[in-house]
Amino acid sequence: MFRRSRNSLAIENNCPIKKQLPMAKLTLEFFIEALRGVEIKGRTRITTPVFDSREAGPGLIFVALRGENTDGHEYVETALKQGATAALVDRHLGLPYPVVDLRPGSEIPSTLPPTPLLLRVDDALIALQQAAREWCHRWLEADSSRRIIGITGSVGKTTTKELVARVLSMRYKTLKSEKSYNNEIGIPVTVLNLRDHQRAVLEMSMYVPGEIKLLAGIAPPHTGVVTLIAPVHLERAGTMEAIVNAKAELVEALPPAPDGVAVLNADDQRVMSMMGRTQARVFTYGLGETADLWADRIEGLGLEGIRFWIHYEDKGYLVKLPMLGRHSVHTALRAVAVGLVEGLTWDEVIGGLHAGRSQLRLFAVKGPNESVILDDTYNASPPSTIAALNLLNDLVEGRRIAVLGDMLELGNFEERGHRDVGIRAAAVASLLVTVGERGRIIADEAVRGLMPPEDVVSFDTAEEAAAYLQDVVEQGDTILVKGSRAVGMDRIVSILQESALGGADSK
Repeated sequence: MFRRSRNSLAIENNCPIKKQLPMAKLTLEFFIEALRGVEIKGRTRITTPVFDSREAGPGLIFVALRGENTDGHEYVETALKQGATAALVDRHLGLPYPVVDLRPGSEIPSTLPPTPLLLRVDDALIALQQAAREWCHRWLEADSSRRIIGITGSVGKTTTKELVARVLSMRYKTLKSEKSYNNEIGIPVTVLNLRDHQRAVLEMSMYVPGEIKLLAGIAPPHTGVVTLIAPVHLERAGTMEAIVNAKAELVEALPPAPDGVAVLNADDQRVMSMMGRTQARVFTYGLGETADLWADRIEGLGLEGIRFWIHYEDKGYLVKLPMLGRHSVHTALRAVAVGLVEGLTWDEVIGGLHAGRSQLRLFAVKGPNESVILDDTYNASPPSTIAALNLLNDLVEGRRIAVLGDMLELGNFEERGHRDVGIRAAAVASLLVTVGERGRIIADEAVRGLMPPEDVVSFDTAEEAAAYLQDVVEQGDTILVKGSRAVGMDRIVSILQESALGGADSK
């Protein structure tokens, strides 16, 4: 995900918000109205903004953003030659295209020049955010029944977002954040895709304190979901208190009850501490009877999924879902909670849980020698890795191989977090393979936890680990591969899959 290198995140609102119905289609004229408050003639339609020139094409507006390692202005000409209708820029480029200057004090033409063209602003990101804020305002003003659901937390945001959107889609036309569009760039891009939707489900990340407050200013949530709080991004935040405060910006942004609803995890005391920080109605979920919505009698069904009872008020519902691991119960509870808050019937909620593929990030794929690979290589934190190990324990009766890599951005929790994983790995795995310098902490703690040293192997690189696994994996083994793509854990899965398919030179 492209991330802005500068620290400033705040929107600059330099023009009044106009109360009018949203246009059926996004236009370049809208951008001028949103950024300068000036209405001009014409309807130069565009479909969506993009910030990757490789995605540029007819009907799109390319936003030239400055990142840590690259500057989007270097790709403006490429984007326009690929058919982009316009580019949003914040510096002079000297390209042979018409320029409409939207900076304060500049003269705005009565109609736009022929496309492709450049829209010049002071700051391309702030302009993108302001346009999204205005577009979202118009979308909400057009229909008072429209609502935004914001989701945050240290773990489980994306799976929750996907399942919540699926449930709400049983009744409402629903827009959701795509890819990892969950920050000060991705949320504006998502919001500018709102059309005749009735619900928007937005994953809101916390990269730095104040970011969720910013995102809630662009797309004001009515329902806010907090998954759990863990020492993820602790290196940047500094303390767990700072992480809690940053995540609480979501519930603080909610409108007062009854319109605002905070959906909180009753099993996480850090999340529950947010109850006093919101004027919204609080709706809790968890695995205990004190929660408003709770689950019990959880039964793992192997690769077929899980079965459990959901309780709400004086009713109970038996649910069987094709989702893996006990931690998926919390994901399902969040989706059920939002469905109920947003007025769905139980038939609609349960139908949404079963619709499509519910296992969203962890995939079971074929490995070498008729083994099974559990691919969970999107990202890793101590809670999510321990949950994956629990899943390995629940699913498998034969030999369990845990392949675990470095977990990043844990700050002063780094050693403890890796040792916690090592303790659980010792109790679950038949063979432990670690990757990276921090992975050796996992291995060391597993041996200290009485795992036989000959069953613990450490490597510096993913390729070395994959080569070793190709030699030792046997028929019937189940291999959990868990870790961040930043340390190449996904390459292990690719190499093992290629070997399973008989790929040339796979060893």
